[in-house]
Amino acid sequence: MTYKRLGFFTRLLDKVPAVERYRLATEQIVQAERSGFDTAWVAQHHFHEAEGGLPSPLVFLAHVAAQTRRIRLGTGIITLPMESPLRVAEDAAVLDQLSNGRFELGIGSGGTPSAFPPFGLQSDRRGEAYARHLALLRAALDDEPLAGTDNHLYPPARQLGRRIWQATFSVDGAARAGKAGDGLMLSRTQPRPQSDPTLPLDAIQNPIIDAYLDALPEGVTPRILGSRTAFVTDNGEDARRFAEQGLRQQAVQFRAQGHVVNGDRLDDYIAAFDVHLGTPEETLATLRQDSALARVTDLAFQVHSIDPPHPFILRSIALLAEQVAPALGWHSGQQRNTDVEPTSKETL
Repeated sequence: MTYKRLGFFTRLLDKVPAVERYRLATEQIVQAERSGFDTAWVAQHHFHEAEGGLPSPLVFLAHVAAQTRRIRLGTGIITLPMESPLRVAEDAAVLDQLSNGRFELGIGSGGTPSAFPPFGLQSDRRGEAYARHLALLRAALDDEPLAGTDNHLYPPARQLGRRIWQATFSVDGAARAGKAGDGLMLSRTQPRPQSDPTLPLDAIQNPIIDAYLDALPEGVTPRILGSRTAFVTDNGEDARRFAEQGLRQQAVQFRAQGHVVNGDRLDDYIAAFDVHLGTPEETLATLRQDSALARVTDLAFQVHSIDPPHPFILRSIALLAEQVAPALGWHSGQQRNTDVEPTSKETL
C-alpha cells in the first residue's frame, strides 16, 4: 500500500513529578503536530508510576486538544474492564466535541494484574468484563436506549462507533475486532511464546493481521495500527548511549518478572525489545526488515523503553517525520480528514 498515517505514542515515563510529565508529553505532541504527524496516542496506567503516569487519558487529551488544531488524539489504550463503559462513552463524546472530531477511541482488556483488585475485579476475569463493557459502550455510542430507560447518550456520538480500535495480542482477539469492523492495534510489547522467546515480532503479528482481515466485513476499510520503538538521532552513538541505560533497566525488570532475555550486550537488548535506533539510515535499515509494517494503515512510533531526555525525543520526532517515515510510504499532509484513506484488503 502507498499510504500510512504517522503517529506518535507516549506512556509518560519521564522521571519527574506528574505535572512535569504532563507538560513534557504535551510539548512532544505539539512537536509531532508541527512535524506533520497525523495522530498522537497516550496509554492509561493506574497506580504504577514506573509503568506509566496517566490514569486519566481523556482528561489529559482534552488539555492537549486545546493546544493543538489538526493532529488526531487517541487512547492506546483505555483498560475497559476497569471502567464504567457509560462514563467512557460520555467522556469520549465530550472530548470529541472539544477536539472538533479528532478523537480515536482505543480500548483493550490488558493491564497490570495488581491494578485490577482496587476496581473490584480480578485480572483472570478481565476477559468477561471486557466483553460486557464493550457491548455497553457500543450501545451508548450507537444511541440505543440505556438500561431499559428512555435515556440516550448526550452529546450523541455515533461517529465514535466508527473510530473504535481494539488492542490484542491474539489471533482470536484480532478476529473479534475484524468482525466488529473496528481498528486493530498491534503493540511492540507483543509477548513471545515460551517455546521460542526469540521469534521475530512480525512472525507473530502477521497471523494476527491475517485473522483480522479475514474477519473484516466486505466493504469495511481496514484500520491496522502498528506500534514500534524508534529513537532517531543525528549521531548514532547518542542513540546507543541512551539505549544502553534504558534497555538494560528494562531487561532487569523483565527478568524480575520471570521473562527470558537472552544475552547481556546492548545488541542483545535491542533484539529482545524490538528496538529501532540510530541515524535515520540505521533506523530505516531495521524497520524495513519488519514485514508486518508493510501491512499496516497506521504506524506509531515511541521511544520506550529507551526513554531518552526530552530534547532528544523532540529531535527524534522531527527526524522521523523528515527522513524515516517518508521512506516507508508516508507523505505529510496527504490525509487530514477523520477517516483513513479507503484501502481494499487486497492492497494491504
